[in-house]
Amino acid sequence: MPKIPVLQRLQHELETPRAERPFGSGWLSGSGALVAAVVGLFFVICLRFPEFLATPALDVMRFSPWFRLVLHGILLLAYAWSLTSLILRPQKTLGLTAMAIAVLASLLGGSAADGGTSHVGVFFGLDFFVLNLLFTGFLFIPLERFAPHRPEQTVLRTEWREDVFYYLVSSLFVQVLTFLTLAPSQAIVAHTQWQHIRAGIGGQPFVLQVVEIMVLTDLAQYWLHRAFHRLPFLWRFHAVHHSAKTMDWLAGARMHFLEIAVLRSFTAIPMMTLGFEPSALQAYLVFVYVYSAFIHANVGWKLDWLSGWFVTPRFHHWHHGVEPEAIDVNFAIHFPLLDRLFGTHHLPKDAWPSGYGIGGHPVPKGYWQQFLYPFRR
Repeated sequence: MPKIPVLQRLQHELETPRAERPFGSGWLSGSGALVAAVVGLFFVICLRFPEFLATPALDVMRFSPWFRLVLHGILLLAYAWSLTSLILRPQKTLGLTAMAIAVLASLLGGSAADGGTSHVGVFFGLDFFVLNLLFTGFLFIPLERFAPHRPEQTVLRTEWREDVFYYLVSSLFVQVLTFLTLAPSQAIVAHTQWQHIRAGIGGQPFVLQVVEIMVLTDLAQYWLHRAFHRLPFLWRFHAVHHSAKTMDWLAGARMHFLEIAVLRSFTAIPMMTLGFEPSALQAYLVFVYVYSAFIHANVGWKLDWLSGWFVTPRFHHWHHGVEPEAIDVNFAIHFPLLDRLFGTHHLPKDAWPSGYGIGGHPVPKGYWQQFLYPFRR
């Protein structure tokens, strides 16, 4: 029998069905050890090469003494959990891989690693990727585990590796995306004289500003979203997002790089040009980041009392449904009232889509194949 490559064995171990990995089998400790070891290694690499791989906005975290203490604890957990998995689990792939990665992180300096403090003009946000994934994972993995719409669905479901890679790309290129996002807004600000309007808007109460940002961005996003569905060339980019056959908190990350740039720059125009206070903008950005993951999540709450006012997971799942009646509906991200006003609202009582994706599933698998898909005939 030919030997199975290490990565295939590791993938097979991670995707072990739930029934075959009961508590005490060493799978949970091995998986936790692998996550801790990879997180620790990435942070150590950021400490070694901060000028290229660390996000300047996160320097406050990197220079905090608490950060190195937490990093040291993460690496200790990786060692402890990997050893536990090696003792409990007959298949040693998870434990050995986690142990090897933790050893590599320690050899690179561990929590004491230090490679400099200055930044060059171009950087890749590896630390931003780790924090993104940890933050959303800690929020939504327990939620999907204890209140699932589809209980049989696991965290490491089909295509999870692709969607993690989407997270990686959008996080690494956060500098490029930020530049593309802000360029149109900065051009408008530079060529307009709206000081009195901006002063009036910025002087409003904080909560009112956040609500206004939600309304304006949702209105802009609604029509752009419809355009991505109705115009064939744009649809080929948006089809990548709809190619996900499983809905969970990771699925929201699956978006073509160019669609992210267009969507963010278009919706940033009302946010950045009308004079809203930075604190209101930051609050909205944190909110929309979490909210976007929530409406894609595998959460079974119907939330009928809320669905008339705000977009819920069931509402947005219908936007991704494979049923004919799910085509070109539910474009709003915050307020379903927009879909009611413009005739695209669809939320049958107590029902969920039978499946997700695009009829015939024309979009190929794999990040790079999907990146090239819109440009091919």
